[in-house]
Amino acid sequence: MLLAIFFAGGCSSTRFIGQTARQEVLQQPELKPAEVGISIYDPAKGQYLYDYQGDKYFTPASNTKLFTLYAGIKYLGDSLVGMRYRETDTAIWVLPSGDPTLLHPDYPNQRVIQLLQKKKKPVHLYENNWQEQPLGKGWAWDDYNDDYMAERSSLPLYGNTIRWVEDSTSASFYSIPDINWHVRFSPDSSRKTFFVQRDRDDNVFEITEGKESHRAQDVPFITNGLASAAILLKDTVGQPIYTAHPARLPVAPVLTLHSQPTDSLFRPMMFRSDNFFAEQTLLMVSNERLGVMNQGKMIASLLQGDLKELPQRPVWVDGSGLSRYNLFTPRDFVWLLDKMSKDFGMNRMKALLPTGGNGTLGNYYKKDSGYIYAKTGSLSGVLCISGYLVTKKDRVLIFSVLVNNHSASGSAIRRKIEKLIETIREKY
Repeated sequence: MLLAIFFAGGCSSTRFIGQTARQEVLQQPELKPAEVGISIYDPAKGQYLYDYQGDKYFTPASNTKLFTLYAGIKYLGDSLVGMRYRETDTAIWVLPSGDPTLLHPDYPNQRVIQLLQKKKKPVHLYENNWQEQPLGKGWAWDDYNDDYMAERSSLPLYGNTIRWVEDSTSASFYSIPDINWHVRFSPDSSRKTFFVQRDRDDNVFEITEGKESHRAQDVPFITNGLASAAILLKDTVGQPIYTAHPARLPVAPVLTLHSQPTDSLFRPMMFRSDNFFAEQTLLMVSNERLGVMNQGKMIASLLQGDLKELPQRPVWVDGSGLSRYNLFTPRDFVWLLDKMSKDFGMNRMKALLPTGGNGTLGNYYKKDSGYIYAKTGSLSGVLCISGYLVTKKDRVLIFSVLVNNHSASGSAIRRKIEKLIETIREKY
């Protein structure tokens, strides 16, 4: 008798979620022309409560960062490798690790810089572990000037961006860090606001004056292998910086210096959906696991090993989700989130994923913050969210909602999904 009652209750819950999904999402005018996948999973019961096109492939945008986060937690330990180096009586030979926190303004404690300054020796940089390209497969080429698409590199500095600042009260412009690269002023008088445009193929920056009292813009620079890093590092370290050929390395022990706690990188990566941090995280994982920075090889290793039980094998090409080549299913995200909660614990996941009113969920799920922990993702025509939901009955559900090929307002679609998630929380 109890079994029959439980089964009836389970069917009722499933029907309710299905009806709510149709009313709040699938039948809405904004979403009828779009492609939608929805998977709602109860890990305690080991069953899907609702699964609409859960095995279909979608472009996931920044939901891809969940897979990067898994790799980072799994293989980067408690603290990031800031660099590996060899030291002789006359010089230090530095092998970069891909650490994106080096001279990044969010990280005032700079152990790598402190060591190099303390040693007071010339620095030789070499990168026989670099096997990547600065920009990822399928990235939009005309986004190169935007701060969310900084180049990847083995030795990133300042987030691989230059901050340009206009101070109209003193009629001055300056950059952080201070650079000697070529700057010109735009003759275009039609633009009324401060703006900096870099040449696509050169570190030449064109500045348009604005009427604001103070304005700043972060612009990616061309890394040119280690060349740009060597220029930027020289003034900070106060010693000559050279690029070296790996064949000329001295015979000396290889030492390792750690820089920052890993979660101090993962949290902003997820909360503000930092593409650069995600790309460098996957490169660091590759460096630690394979000895080289090669995302393709690292992704293949993960899919053949830790992630071989994924429901559908994804097409995974970068760490951030900038590429439209990425293809994942809702069930893939549910499976991964279930695995992460089991392997790393829910407390760790709650600490690293935004909740209502915070991070990329800053304008959503405010009604009852602390019940949803999720990663959002968006590109033009793409809107996704995957994560954990704690219901009013204190049940933990895992969900993934992936929307592709929509032409409506992104905020309107987010509100529809928000209503679905909140309704499930109230009733389940």
